[in-house]
Amino acid sequence: MSDSTISNVPQPPGRFAYEGLERVIHEKARLGIMASLVAHPDGLLFADLKQLCSLTDGNLNRHLAVLREAGLVEVWKGMKRKRPQTMCRITQQGRTRFLGYVGALEKVIADAADVAEASRADAISQDAAKGWSPA
Repeated sequence: MSDSTISNVPQPPGRFAYEGLERVIHEKARLGIMASLVAHPDGLLFADLKQLCSLTDGNLNRHLAVLREAGLVEVWKGMKRKRPQTMCRITQQGRTRFLGYVGALEKVIADAADVAEASRADAISQDAAKGWSPA
């Protein structure tokens, strides 16, 4: 099977380019941060987000800085019972871009399933040609 065909059906150039997969979101820790914040639209305290994503203070701070620079999250500082608190929230732009990213991932999964099914069907037909049939 060539790179440009699936089950001998020609595919358009760039078919598997997946332009919607943004590098800024795609990194594992940032993906976890974004998913956590999408699930909590009112925001999460820094400590809660750190626990949900299994990150250290330094790692979470660095990833939040990258996401903040990209306009995907906002970080608010405040006080509660005379103690500093940090609240992290996803921006509207962040929500829109994350949902677009998820849509691109769904396309990757659908394409992978199609390729797997085509490969399975090819293997079955090749086995049948050798005198084998599914049980």
